[in-house]
Amino acid sequence: MSEAPVPSRPKSAYNNWISVIGAVLAVGALFSFALLVAMGFAQGDKNPYLGILTYIVAPAFLITGLAIMFIGAWLQRRYALRYAGQRPDRWQLDLHNPNQRRHLYILGGGATLFLLLSAFGSYQTYHYAESVQFCGEVCHQAMNPELVTYRKGAHARVDCVECHVGSGVDWFVKAKINGAHQLISYTLDNYDRPIATPVKNMRPAREICEQCHWPEKSLGNLDMTWDHFLSDRKNTPYSVRLLMKMDTGKDGDLHSGIHWHASPKTKVEFYATDRQRQEVVWVRVTDSEKGTEKVFRHADFLGEPPMDQIRRMDCVDCHNRPAHDFRSANDLVEEAMVRGTLPTSLPGIKRQAVQAMIQKEITTAAEAPGKIADHLRGRYKDAAGVEQAIAEVQRLHAENIFPERKADWRVYPNNIGHKDWSGCFRCHGNTLQTAAGQKVGASECSSCHIILAQGKGSDLASLTAAGLEFKHPSGSYDEELSCADCHNGGIQGK
Repeated sequence: MSEAPVPSRPKSAYNNWISVIGAVLAVGALFSFALLVAMGFAQGDKNPYLGILTYIVAPAFLITGLAIMFIGAWLQRRYALRYAGQRPDRWQLDLHNPNQRRHLYILGGGATLFLLLSAFGSYQTYHYAESVQFCGEVCHQAMNPELVTYRKGAHARVDCVECHVGSGVDWFVKAKINGAHQLISYTLDNYDRPIATPVKNMRPAREICEQCHWPEKSLGNLDMTWDHFLSDRKNTPYSVRLLMKMDTGKDGDLHSGIHWHASPKTKVEFYATDRQRQEVVWVRVTDSEKGTEKVFRHADFLGEPPMDQIRRMDCVDCHNRPAHDFRSANDLVEEAMVRGTLPTSLPGIKRQAVQAMIQKEITTAAEAPGKIADHLRGRYKDAAGVEQAIAEVQRLHAENIFPERKADWRVYPNNIGHKDWSGCFRCHGNTLQTAAGQKVGASECSSCHIILAQGKGSDLASLTAAGLEFKHPSGSYDEELSCADCHNGGIQGK
C-alpha cells in the first residue's frame, strides 16, 4: 500500500535574492551598531566620527536593509501571482499551529529588541546632534575657526546648542532645518568665507543669555587693568587701571551704568544700514517709566527706517563675540609679552611680531609657520630668544588667524569697548542727535570709566579714587577722532 504524498511546504515570499540582500545588509548593520556602541563605551568621546557612525549611519543601513527585505517579499508574491500561475497562500495567523506560534514568538522578540534599540539609538542621535563634536568637527567643518575660538573662549564649557538653539522643540526643529541648508552649502562648497555675521535667526538674547546672567543682580563697578606696550625699540610698557561703571543703581535699577541699555524700564531700538550693524544712523529710546520717547538720527539719514529692520538692543549688540572672539594681532602679542612667552628683550618685538602675523603673503595655514620664521629670523638673525619668539608667534597665528577661511579679527567686529572697532561709538560718537539738537551723549571717557592709575612703574603704585584724565601714551591726540580711527588691531593706523 503506497503512502499518501506529503504536501510540499509553501515557498516563503522572502526566498528571493532581493530579500536575501536586504537581510544581509540588516544583519550587518545590526552587528556594526552593536560593535560601535561597545567601542563608544570603551573610547568615550575621543573620536568625533564614532557617534555619527553609531547613531546615524548604522541605523540608516539597518532600516534600509529591512525595507529591502519587505520589498523583495512583495515583488516575489506579485511575480508568483501574475506570472507563475500560482496563487500564494494568504498570510494567516493560526495560534493552534505550533510552528506559527514559534515564529510569532521569534518575531515578537525581534520586534521588541528592534524597538528598544531604535529608541536607544534615537535618544543617542538626538543628543549627539546637539554635541559640540557634531557641530564643530563632524557636521560644520566649515566653521573650524569658530570651533577653535570657542574652545579657548569664556564659554568653552557651554555647549553650542545652549546658545544657538536653547530649550524647546520648535527651536530645535528650526535649527536642524537651517543646518540642512548649511550642509548643502558645505557639500556644494559654496558657503561664505568668512562665515557671515551676525546670525540672523538667533533666538533673542534675553531667552538665552539671561538663563545664566541675571542683569538685575549685577551691581557695582568692575576693576580692570589693561597692560600695553608701545611700538618702540624698548617695548615700553604702559598700563591703564580703571573702574568700569557697570550697574551703579539700587534695587535692580539699571538706569545708571553701562548696563542701562539692558534695563527692562528702557527700550533702545536702532537701525543700521549695513549687515554687521556698524553704521547706526537711527536710534529710538523709550522710557516706559517716564512715558517719554526720543529719536536720534544721523544728519544724512532722511525719512524713516524700514519697520522690519528696526532692532531692539539686547545683550549681543554689545557682547557680540561672547563665544567666538577673534583676538587682534596687537592684543595677542601684548598679552604674550605680559605672560613672558614672547621675549621683550628683542628690540621692537611687538611691531615685528604683529607684522609677521599679518603678512599678505600668508594665504594658507600650512605656509604660515615658515613665513613667520623667515620674517623674524630676517629681523633678529641668531639673537637670543628669537626661536622662542618664532614658536610663540606661530602658535598665536594658528589659533586666531585662518587664511583659507578668510577669518580673523579684521572681518569680525567686536563691539565691546571702542579701541579697534567703533563699538560704543556707533551710537555715542556725537553723530546722532534729536530734531532739537540733543546728542546721544556719554562720549567722554569719564562717562563709563574711572581711571584709577595709568602709565608705568611708580605711576601705578597709587590709585586716585576721584579718577584721572586720560593720557594718551604717545602724547596729544585729536579729540575729534575716536580710538578706532587710528587703531585697527595691527600696527599701522588706518
